[in-house]
Amino acid sequence: MKATDDLVEEIIALRDGELSVRRPRDSEALIDDEAFDEDEFMPYWAELWPSGLALARRLAGRALHGARVVELGCGLGLPSLVAARGQGRVLATDWSQAALDRLRDNAAANGLALQTLRVDWATPAALQRRAPFQLVLAADVLYERRNVSLMLSLLPTLGAEIWLADPGRSFTEAFLDQAPRLFELHTQREDGIYIHRLRPRERVSSPGGRRPA
Repeated sequence: MKATDDLVEEIIALRDGELSVRRPRDSEALIDDEAFDEDEFMPYWAELWPSGLALARRLAGRALHGARVVELGCGLGLPSLVAARGQGRVLATDWSQAALDRLRDNAAANGLALQTLRVDWATPAALQRRAPFQLVLAADVLYERRNVSLMLSLLPTLGAEIWLADPGRSFTEAFLDQAPRLFELHTQREDGIYIHRLRPRERVSSPGGRRPA
């Protein structure tokens, strides 16, 4: 790891080669009191979390052959970078515009192309209009209670295959309790991280629509 102005650069070794990721040196310095007071917004995006690394490792080396891929809550977007290197057509999404700006810079530095979209999971219509995706990626998105219902509502509308990496957050149990009624679920654990692979049991007929009753 080396410092570059207010950023640090990490070289991530994966089975299909290295990736360079620059991120803020001090994520706590990015805390905005006004944003926190408004919606408890924290700069979680600025950390390279173990679940993102685990998801990237699982995806590394997979040839995506132009498949449409979306990552939810991408943060630094390591899985998105890996998917782009695997020739996926990647849309990386996050609530934080700063995260998306940093990801675009990292993609360019690695010679990769992807698209970004700022998305609030509570109002996801702009994202749903771009569905369906062949692969939906999400790493450590169940860190708050409110995210459980948001994910249960959103994920079935986006694609036929979902990879969700999680370190065993306390709220994940509530998600997994409800998931079987919506998804076929298969789980593997590697290096302390759970990779949940989900396939929706029913497809939503129109983007942004509700699941059939």
